Amino acid sequence: MSAEGITRRELLRRGGLAGGLLAVPGAWRDEAAAAAAPAPAAPAATGLRVGPDIYQSIGVRPLINARGTYTILSGSTMLPEVREAMAAASQHYVHLDELAEAVGARLAELTKAEWGLVTVGCAAALTHATAACVAGGNPDLHVRIPNLAGFPRDEVVIPKHSRNVYDAALRAVGVRVIEVSTPAELDAALGPKTALVYILAGPEADDSPLDTKAVASLAQARNVPVLVDAAAEILTVPNVHLQNGATLVAYSGGKCLRGPQAAGLLLGRKDLVKAAWVHSAPHHGYSRSMKVGKEEAIGMLMAVEMWMKRDHDAEWKRWTSWLDSVARRVATIDGVTTNVVQPRGLSNRMPSLRVLWDRKRFGLLGEAVVKTLFDTDPRVGVFPARGDSEPALTGVSVHPYMMAPGDEKVVGDRLYAILTAAQGKPAADPPPAAPAADLSGQWDVHIEYAAGASDHGLSLRQRGNEIDGAHRGDFISRDLVGTIEGDTVKLRSNYGESHGDALNYNFAGKVTGDQMAGTLVMGEYLGARWTARRRVPREA
Repeated sequence: MSAEGITRRELLRRGGLAGGLLAVPGAWRDEAAAAAAPAPAAPAATGLRVGPDIYQSIGVRPLINARGTYTILSGSTMLPEVREAMAAASQHYVHLDELAEAVGARLAELTKAEWGLVTVGCAAALTHATAACVAGGNPDLHVRIPNLAGFPRDEVVIPKHSRNVYDAALRAVGVRVIEVSTPAELDAALGPKTALVYILAGPEADDSPLDTKAVASLAQARNVPVLVDAAAEILTVPNVHLQNGATLVAYSGGKCLRGPQAAGLLLGRKDLVKAAWVHSAPHHGYSRSMKVGKEEAIGMLMAVEMWMKRDHDAEWKRWTSWLDSVARRVATIDGVTTNVVQPRGLSNRMPSLRVLWDRKRFGLLGEAVVKTLFDTDPRVGVFPARGDSEPALTGVSVHPYMMAPGDEKVVGDRLYAILTAAQGKPAADPPPAAPAADLSGQWDVHIEYAAGASDHGLSLRQRGNEIDGAHRGDFISRDLVGTIEGDTVKLRSNYGESHGDALNYNFAGKVTGDQMAGTLVMGEYLGARWTARRRVPREA
């Protein structure tokens, strides 16, 4: 599967791309052709400076976003109308309960849902919705969250296709998750303790026997609400998920709607959405940290107002014209091909462009180009891509969703320069260096994090340059793969998000006798240092 049309779930499934590739491209990839990253710009002596170089004034490098609405890349840019509405809202005082009532009514008018609520991001919408289903609007219960002992309902049912890192927003309320795989299992799981059923919108749900319609038909018969997570989707009116039987649906405000990045929407059944407000800040309790200001509430409302007025056909034509511009620029290079890919589903809905070339002919991996574009100036974020039926093809994928006018020329020029420089300079893959040691056996690993440390274990089996085995963490073990070339060791373990979490550890270092040491990249959880010692030294 190429990068186009990748959902946030698919990104996380691929070894931590959302926090790894998006944040640290090439952390576990061939970097031979990637240029060294320049040092960050030095902050101005005067400190923060408002203007077009606001980020550079404190030493932060902005980028051209040709990937999409990913939180690690700060989502989207707000519409001018949203910025103006937030600035106006910031100049007056209001009572927040009254504001929530007025905004909720207006969102209902616009979206045709029964009621609406602005939250501090989509994850908060999921959390507040869960609290509403668990505790209703009862403050005696509210103040005890996440201690649900004695609550009449404390279970959330999640189809296996919808287990993902974002269901942590539900688990934060203290609920117990029951995972199901078939309609029969769902029917058996629905009982007096069931507070809600959660579905992550997307192809996995749409293509499953446990799609929203099927889930809703069983849940409604038991009076159990259904919550759909549609964070990155376009907003449909009337709402497709509510029409399919969902009770509640949550959206991100800082993605396709181009509202405030720190905002989200909860739409659906009036009593539950109003109860979700009871469980939201500024009301005290577990949710006090999830505060929505008057500025975000008005900005989010304006984003929905503008969604109804925006010329979506014109936006699509503009995106297509940008992709055509990039394609024309790079297609003149002998051996480079391009094609536009149309989206599937409602999430991050846009066309995308694949730029492909033969890896051996150019001596250049798409991942290396991604890293070069991200690490050098002008800074550009794109995705790697692969040929659907030709394994020799590598490349990049350009997503126009969050690009601005003029960005297409920069993207095209930068790709052209990198590919023409590589053209005619094929690089044969050198054979790997002979291993300096046999790492087979048990290893005790000590990891130093940004704060604190922990002890892990590695069980390794080495065959030539290839390594496999297991990585034991603080609570769970996961499979491990890796390589050794000379004294250079690379090991990677993954704990997939089908469990509701995603942990990706990429160890890189050197081996010296019965010891190893190096750096550890943990995707979205950034980096650490590690050392390892063989548990039972091998005899000489």
